[in-house]
Amino acid sequence: MKLEAVRIPPRLRGFTAGDANVFDVTLAGAQVASIVPSPHPARGTLLSATVDAHAHIDKNFTVQETGAAEGHLFTAIERMAAHRVHWTADALRSRMLRALHEAWAAGTRALRTHLDWQGAEPPVSLAVFEQLREQWHGRVELQFVALTPLDVFADAEVGRRIAQSVQRAGGVLGAFVYRNPGIVHKLGRVFDLAQEHQLALDFHVDEGLDPEATGLRTIAHLVIARGLHGHVVCGHACSLSAQDDAAATDTLRLCAEAGIHLIALPTTNLYLQGAWDRTPVPRGITRIREAAAQGVRASLATDNVQDAFYPYGGYDLLETFGLGVQMAHLAPAADWLDAITVNPARAMRLAWDGRIAQGCPADLVLLAASDEHELLDRHGRRRTVIRAGRALEHTE
Repeated sequence: MKLEAVRIPPRLRGFTAGDANVFDVTLAGAQVASIVPSPHPARGTLLSATVDAHAHIDKNFTVQETGAAEGHLFTAIERMAAHRVHWTADALRSRMLRALHEAWAAGTRALRTHLDWQGAEPPVSLAVFEQLREQWHGRVELQFVALTPLDVFADAEVGRRIAQSVQRAGGVLGAFVYRNPGIVHKLGRVFDLAQEHQLALDFHVDEGLDPEATGLRTIAHLVIARGLHGHVVCGHACSLSAQDDAAATDTLRLCAEAGIHLIALPTTNLYLQGAWDRTPVPRGITRIREAAAQGVRASLATDNVQDAFYPYGGYDLLETFGLGVQMAHLAPAADWLDAITVNPARAMRLAWDGRIAQGCPADLVLLAASDEHELLDRHGRRRTVIRAGRALEHTE
């Protein structure tokens, strides 16, 4: 297969391009065989298949039962807790499969989901996830994070049992962190467990607009002290947007030193953060541009889909990208496409970082957009999804 006259965004190139901006790409089997400058004007934009580093496929598609929280994070948490006691393996499998089919069709090659994990015993969602991870091997690479309230780790035995189960299932240890009393001690315990059981870490942190919420800063200090550079992911970090510039910049410098992977969740945080009795002024998204200035290239991910936390949406990362571009003024837009390709691939420590080069996997997404200004419109988002060198489908 030959893909003629395509743009490859600079941050997605794993090759030296010189002055060339448009390329002819030849695929042979499941790999990219060659990339050469094209004499023709651009006819499309070529990306590596997308990577969704923060999702919740256990709780999605439940908003009809839970209702929408309309801007209240802890109301959403309470409603989901009440709904979760009725979860069954069959219902979970149905919801998870719907998510995976949507992601596959949209061009996603890897997805990391958080699984609600409230105590010592593994949730019913884990067994379902493990089955689907095996069944979807070779299509969508699946990872999971145990999403546990940080205060649960105050019980050392419960924490130990969670870490053991996560290790056995090949997962990532996580926690929900927001203004917890004794935060340093409790986070220290999570880091102890991660090191004892050789687990990576992925936190929901500072998911609110309280400028006094500094969990991200505490995590960065712990990463540096423990020598865990590059092994920790932090999602949300909304409180950075409410802090003064000096404090936020200092925290982001620490994140850069720690090698923390930052994930912004535009849909859920735009929906949840800010007042609902008037047009919201805060946008809720973390400081993506300031993070990049400090050397921390953030990822964008879907987060919640049609549940109490976010009652809309689906698993098309290009739609999420478009919202993120507008929320955070990410311009030129093409310069930020690594937020749904290369950056999350590195955060998830995938075998391929998503940079396109000769010999890389031919798992690609060809967009109709001929330049960056068409990336967000209906025509530009039309795509050909390519898996192992074969075009599977055309979609929007």
